[in-house]
Parts: sequence; C-alpha cells; structure tokens
Amino acid sequence: MIILMEGIVMCFVLLITCVIGIANGPVGLVVLYEQDVQDRVVELGYTTKKKINKSFIITCIALFLPMIVLVPFMVYYINGAVGFWNGFWQMSIIYWISGLFDRFFIDWYWVGKTKAWEIPNTDDLKPYIPKNVLIRKWIGTIFVYPLFAAIIAGIMTLI
Repeated sequence: MIILMEGIVMCFVLLITCVIGIANGPVGLVVLYEQDVQDRVVELGYTTKKKINKSFIITCIALFLPMIVLVPFMVYYINGAVGFWNGFWQMSIIYWISGLFDRFFIDWYWVGKTKAWEIPNTDDLKPYIPKNVLIRKWIGTIFVYPLFAAIIAGIMTLI
C-alpha cells in the first residue's frame, strides 16, 4: 500500500511540474514537444532557442531529480528496503506507476484530448506526440524504468 502511495507522490510531482510549466501557456514546456513544433514556435516569435534551452535544464531538474533522489529515499529510508532486489522491485513499481500516469493521463488524455497543450498555429504539426515517439515512451516506461531502478538499487547497495 505504501508503494502505491509513493507512486502517487511521483505522479503528483510530474503533474505539478507540468501545471507550473504550462501555467502561462503550453509554450512554457515546448521543450517536451517534437523539434518541428519547437522550431515553429521560435519562427512565430512565441519563444527563443535560449528560453527553450533554459526550460530544458529546469524541466530535467524538476523531473529527474525526484526520480534520482526522492524515489530511492522513499524506498530505502522510509520503506526500509535492504539490498538490491528489495530496492529494485519497489523502485520499479513506483516508476511504473508514474510512467503509466504519464502515458495515460498526461500523454493520451491531457495532451491528446484537451486544448491545454495546444499551441496556436501548430495544428498542422499534430499529433504532438507522434506514434513513433509514443512507442519509444512506452518502451522507456516498460523497460528503461526498471533498468534505471536496477542502476540506482546497485548504487544504493554499494553505499
């Protein structure tokens, strides 16, 4: 039950990052869009390459720091995981929960079915998450997240 709650915490971290990122419009997180959309918003004068690069750094910190620090903290120091396997499976489940939230709620529903992420004059570039990108995201969620958990669990075992 606690692992489920920790997964929900990570979903909340992702959601808050997105909400803050698009608070002044979806161009705020154009870094998460494909290159053609990024190029278009720069061409239209909605933002600059410099702002996109700055947003990239901030977004990476906001998304990956909790994955690297908060999840292992929850698993090893709150849950009391000991060793590689115990930490690995717990982190994998937490990452999968947040990954499924990202695939279904963020990507499929919020980006794909609402207008919240629509950027004016980019309708011809939809869908914002093309099929090949969606496939890569699913592969990442299913296979790369456990690999990430294994690396962190290995490091935590050595510490």
